[in-house]
Amino acid sequence: MIKWNEETVVKANIEKVWSLFMDKNIHKMMDKVEDHVLIEKQENEVGAKHRQSYREGKRVETYIVETLAYEDRPDKKHKQVSFVLGRAFEITFSFTLHRIDDNHTKFIYDGQNKGVNFVGRAMMKLGSDKSNNKVVHEFMEKVNREALKL
Repeated sequence: MIKWNEETVVKANIEKVWSLFMDKNIHKMMDKVEDHVLIEKQENEVGAKHRQSYREGKRVETYIVETLAYEDRPDKKHKQVSFVLGRAFEITFSFTLHRIDDNHTKFIYDGQNKGVNFVGRAMMKLGSDKSNNKVVHEFMEKVNREALKL
């Protein structure tokens, strides 16, 4: 199992940063996501489900993303989602934002990726922590960059 818990301060208002995690910005934040369609409830509700397609090279995987937690207060924002990728990996992650002041937001990106069957567990053992950490840090940097554009 791979776990991560990283945080940074984004030089932007909490509402602007939060908007990056809304459905309308999914393609901006996750460029390998080709399709993201709400199929159950509303995007701002626990239990919301989206059918999502993700491209990795020539291969496209489609899966269901479920919202496990959702909180939208003026001083704190939180969203946790989970999905199973390729019938091999269960991925759960969350975005938590804390208002520091009008122009600064603490961003916490927390999650885990675990193998759900023999193939998934074997592939997890072959993967490197360095590669996973790179992906996490690149995403956090992207949040910082995109927030500054808003």
